Amino acid sequence: MLLLAGPGDTTDIVANYLAARVPDLQVVVEHSPSRLQLARRRAKRHGWPAVIGQVLFVVVALPLLRRRGRHRIAAIVSGAGLDTSPYPVRFRVDSINGPATVELLEATHPDVVVVNGTRIIAASVLDSIGCPIINTHAGITPAYRGVHGGYWALADGHADQVGTTVHLVDPGIDTGGVLARATFGVTDEDTIATYPYLHLAAGLPLLADQVDLVLAGQKPTPLVDEVADGESRLRLHPTLWEYGRRRMTEGVR
Repeated sequence: MLLLAGPGDTTDIVANYLAARVPDLQVVVEHSPSRLQLARRRAKRHGWPAVIGQVLFVVVALPLLRRRGRHRIAAIVSGAGLDTSPYPVRFRVDSINGPATVELLEATHPDVVVVNGTRIIAASVLDSIGCPIINTHAGITPAYRGVHGGYWALADGHADQVGTTVHLVDPGIDTGGVLARATFGVTDEDTIATYPYLHLAAGLPLLADQVDLVLAGQKPTPLVDEVADGESRLRLHPTLWEYGRRRMTEGVR
């Protein structure tokens, strides 16, 4: 099987988790996309004031929150039996949407592809993958697509919708068929910097179940339920001032 991933410790966690359960895991990691290019694209839709606030949140607030939350992150990782040690990556590409990825997919013919933390995968790449493609999303879809699903659920006053979704990947953003969901609670020690690890702890067993089904020759079957008929929104990073206001006035961390 193949893991298509972005750089970071969550990729190490996912890779180590899968490698302990499946033989011959191949990992392909893309380089991080340019923040300037991303900002320019988002500014066309949302305006520079919002994008500048989001960039400040990512480069100022998140690193500080991660440093302050390092003991809580370690506790989550340890409690869930996750492994953060660097996973040996055999393949690195400039972009998951580049020709090198397509060539690799065509050469390896994986039985299942798992995605973690990449940019949106182009339809041309998806079309070259002749097997199920599965993602573990930090949020309950379709209501909480994009990033920081747990945080936005809390910000909306929907603590019951803080959770993780395992879904099939299609050309949309977290719009593929839902295979499984798991919700979880947060503590007073948690913040938007620790939620990603709670999402992984909740979602990885569900991901492993779906991978096992595929490797056993079964086809993943999306759920049919009332959740799919609810509101669907694409969530982005909060701005620095939006995060600060919610934290001070509403206690949403």
